[in-house]
Amino acid sequence: MGSVWGNAIKLSIFGESHGGGIGCVLDGFPAGVPYDEAFILAEMDRRAPGKNRQSTARREKDLPKVLSGVFEGKTSGAPISCVIENTDTRSKDYRNLIEQPRPGHADYTGRVRYQGCNDYRGGGHFSGRLTAPLVFAGAMCKLFLRSKGIEVGSHISAIGQIMDTPFDDVHVPTELLAKLRTQAYPVINPRAEEAMLVQIDQAREAQDSVGGIIECAVTGVPVGIGSPMLSPVEGRLSSILFSVPAVKGVEFGAGFSIAAMRGSEANDCMYLDGDTVKTETNNNGGILGGITNGMPIIVRAAIKPTPSIAREQQSVNLQTMVPEKMAVTGRHDPCIVPGAVPCVEAAAAIAVLDAWMGRKKELGYAF
Repeated sequence: MGSVWGNAIKLSIFGESHGGGIGCVLDGFPAGVPYDEAFILAEMDRRAPGKNRQSTARREKDLPKVLSGVFEGKTSGAPISCVIENTDTRSKDYRNLIEQPRPGHADYTGRVRYQGCNDYRGGGHFSGRLTAPLVFAGAMCKLFLRSKGIEVGSHISAIGQIMDTPFDDVHVPTELLAKLRTQAYPVINPRAEEAMLVQIDQAREAQDSVGGIIECAVTGVPVGIGSPMLSPVEGRLSSILFSVPAVKGVEFGAGFSIAAMRGSEANDCMYLDGDTVKTETNNNGGILGGITNGMPIIVRAAIKPTPSIAREQQSVNLQTMVPEKMAVTGRHDPCIVPGAVPCVEAAAAIAVLDAWMGRKKELGYAF
């Protein structure tokens, strides 16, 4: 399975949703970074399931056990490996998936790709459960990036048709990102949260689900990170963002709406702030020619509605090859957007650190 990512750093994620545990190995991470356990656990808790009525009833503590790469409170330069135990599994809820794949899930594609040998319980290696080690790796990367003045943060831009106030894309205050990190529903406008919760409750009552959009900002990234053509910063970010199972679309800056603009509107005009070149707008999301321009990186990820729903839907029995109706049983979220916020941030942090380290290595910097 394609579970290894990275150039300057290498991230490998292992495990299955209902196996003994899940985890990751982060190779190439710089030595000497203080290990802030309180920050790591806070990041893990942001993603952990079972904390409110809008999320799955599955309860996992998501406590990472670090096996290597941290010594006497600092990263050692060795590969950082961690394991997270699975403690609240109910595999009996998935026995019918051997014959009857769920619409919107990877049950059918995984079965064909791996000749029926893949672990189907809870989605196996395709499950959103695998984003827990992704968040751990992202938290480690955030610790290093923060020491370089780079911050990563997100908010729920939309749930269903309900929109939050967008980031000011030319100036995203560090204080705002810190505040959002402490909120169960990270939104800028409190009224948006109230309306979003109504949307989620309505979907649950209808035995359905709802998706949304997460807007992520990376601030403090210096000019000149990335490469054109085949290795742009947008490409690196997109490739790991799509590792979050529910992500179905990614856009930067003005995104698809830039297609409706005139060039005079879309261009980000430049000015001098002392000796620093800045832009008046940020329609290009902090990236030009695949290379960072010093403005905040603004990226949005579209999160699809939870495919596991109790409402009856059409499937096919793969043993009899006869169409059949099915309803998904078990514990599932009516909306996975809030829990996906730290996952999107983690992916962004890993990608930015990978690109940052790649550029430093080009300049002869040793880690």
